[in-house]
Amino acid sequence: MTPFPFFFILFFFCLFPFLPSSSSLHYPYNYSLHIDCGGLSNSTDIFNTTWVSDRYFTGGAISVVSEPLHFQHSQEKTLRYFPISSGKKNCYVIPNLSSGRYQLRTFTVYDNYDGKSHSPSFDVSVEGNVVFQWRSPWHEDITRAGAYSDLFFTVSDDEANVCFYSIATDSPVIASLEITQIDPASYLVNDTSILVNYGRFSSGSDQWGPGFSNDTDRFGRSWQSDTEFRSKVAGKTTGAIVKAISAIKNVINVDRAPNYFPLKLYQSAVTVIGEGGEFLEYQLPVDAKLDYLLWFHFAEIDVSVNKAGKRVFEIVVNGENVSRVDIYKEVGSFAAYDFKYVVKNLSSAELSVRFVPIVGAPVICGLENYAIIPADLKTLPAQVVAMKALKESLKVPDRMGWNGDPCAPTTWDAWEGVTCRSTTNGSLVISQIDLGSQGLKGYISDQIGLLSNLELKF
Repeated sequence: MTPFPFFFILFFFCLFPFLPSSSSLHYPYNYSLHIDCGGLSNSTDIFNTTWVSDRYFTGGAISVVSEPLHFQHSQEKTLRYFPISSGKKNCYVIPNLSSGRYQLRTFTVYDNYDGKSHSPSFDVSVEGNVVFQWRSPWHEDITRAGAYSDLFFTVSDDEANVCFYSIATDSPVIASLEITQIDPASYLVNDTSILVNYGRFSSGSDQWGPGFSNDTDRFGRSWQSDTEFRSKVAGKTTGAIVKAISAIKNVINVDRAPNYFPLKLYQSAVTVIGEGGEFLEYQLPVDAKLDYLLWFHFAEIDVSVNKAGKRVFEIVVNGENVSRVDIYKEVGSFAAYDFKYVVKNLSSAELSVRFVPIVGAPVICGLENYAIIPADLKTLPAQVVAMKALKESLKVPDRMGWNGDPCAPTTWDAWEGVTCRSTTNGSLVISQIDLGSQGLKGYISDQIGLLSNLELKF
C-alpha cells in the first residue's frame, strides 16, 4: 500500500468514574442509539436513556471491569474486546442510517479486566479515518476510571463503520458507543472532515449536559467546567481574580439551527477583576500536526454593561489578534453571540487563547476546540461490495480481519492477503489478492468482475 501521512490524534478526554454516559433523543432529528458494549440486556439509566444490549459488532468477546463497584452504571462496567484471534481489524457497523451528520461518543476503560496489567495499544477509525489512538501505558487515572471521547462526522451511505485496529498483538477494548443524528449543517468545515473534540467547556459552572445533569443539549454535548483549562499563569502574572457571573433572566437567540447551542451555556460566564488591564487565558492541548476549529460563545449578562463600547476586548490566539469583540454592539444584552476561528500552522502541543481588555474586562460563556481530521482515501464502493461478497463466498475466517473498508485507513494494513493502491482520481483500488496459504474453501463470487484492477493469486 502506498504510504500516507500518519495523524496522531491526542484526543480530548474526561474522567467521570461515578457518572453515567448518555445523550438524549433530539428534535428534529430522531435517531439516537446507545450501545452497552459487552452488555447482555437492555437497561435504562437515571437520565431515562435506554441502553441496548451489545450488537452490530464483527467479532471479539465480552468481559467486565475488574472493580465494578468503582463504576455506578452498567454501560461503564461491561466491555467488548477484540483478541488477535478475531483479526487485526474489527468493527461496529451501525446499519439503517440516513445520510447526514452524526455525533459519535465512546467510553473506553481498561481497569485490568484481563489480569495482565497491560493497557492495550490500538487505533480507532470512523468511516475509514483514524480518529483516536491509544498507546500503552495509559495514564493511571484513565486506566482505572475510563475516558469519554466524542466527534462529529458525516455518513454518506446507510451505515457507520467504527473500527478498531490492534497494535502488535494487543486487544482493543470499548465499554460503550453512542451515535446521535444532528443537523446536517452543524459544525461544517467541509463535507468530508471529521471534528474530534479536544476540549469543550462552559464558563462559571460545573460540568453539565446529558449524562451529567438534567440540562438539555439537543446534540448530546457534555460541557466541562472552564477551570480545567484556565491558565494559572495568567492570574499570577497580572494579579487577576476570575469571577463567575450569572444571568438574571434568560438569554435569547439560543437553541437555534444548525448548532442548537443550549440556553444554559449562556446563563453563566466568567470575567476578571483587578486594578485594570487583567486578561483571561486558557491553555488547550493540541496535536501540532492538525488544524483546529475554535468556537467562542458570549452573552452580555452583566446589567451594568448597557451600551456599546462599555466592554470591548481582543481575542488573541497563540499571540495573534483574531477579533475585537463588543458583545453589546453586536447583539445587545442577554443575547447569544458566537464566533468561530480556524487555527492553522501550530508549532507546539498547547494552544493559547487569551482575552485581552480594551475597555472594561473580558467575559466568556464557553469555548469549543475541535481537531479537523482531513478525509483519508477510501476504496471504490463497487470494489468494497465485491470484496464483501468474496468474504462470504470463500467463508473467510475472523482471524483474517476482513472488516470495514478493505484498504482504509491508509495508515493501517489492508485486509490480510490484500494489496491496494491509489488511483489518480483519489480513490483506492484492490490491486492484488493472495490467499494461497489460507486453506479457504468456497467459491469465487460473480462480483469478482468489479475488481477491474486485480491480479488474483490462489
